[in-house]
Amino acid sequence: MSTTPVNPLTTSIEGPAPAMEIAVDMAKRAKWLVPLAAVVGGFWGVEGIASAGYAVVVVVVNFLLAAWLLATTGRISFALMAGAALFGYLLRLGLIFGAVMLVRNASWVEMVPLGIMLIVTHLGLLFWELKYVSGSFAYPGLKPKPVSATSDVDHAAAEAA
Repeated sequence: MSTTPVNPLTTSIEGPAPAMEIAVDMAKRAKWLVPLAAVVGGFWGVEGIASAGYAVVVVVVNFLLAAWLLATTGRISFALMAGAALFGYLLRLGLIFGAVMLVRNASWVEMVPLGIMLIVTHLGLLFWELKYVSGSFAYPGLKPKPVSATSDVDHAAAEAA
């Protein structure tokens, strides 16, 4: 009995991308960090609040870009997806650096709250999302929503209908 080995150059992922599902969920959760950005940035005034808000936007775009790269390249081949994970990380670090350097001399930017929120938002969203990510091959991506228990009355009504 001989089996041919799987070729990572030609094998791809079919179906929905769990990375994109997780990134979109993280983007939705980021709205809860806006008040934190206002509090952290508030110590530096309006400029600090604007800088902290900008940092939250940069982080959300970073996560969405990472997921898009993995989802897109995964449909082509595993090898390309691995390359996108490795080199995409370097690309995204460069984009974050570029986003900061682009606005560093703007009148509305305070670098300290920008830096604090870049770090806090990256780590905070990652650790917060751990609660919602499934660690099972049966449910890749987010954990399934719990099914609400129905009473015997609901079953009787469904059978009668």
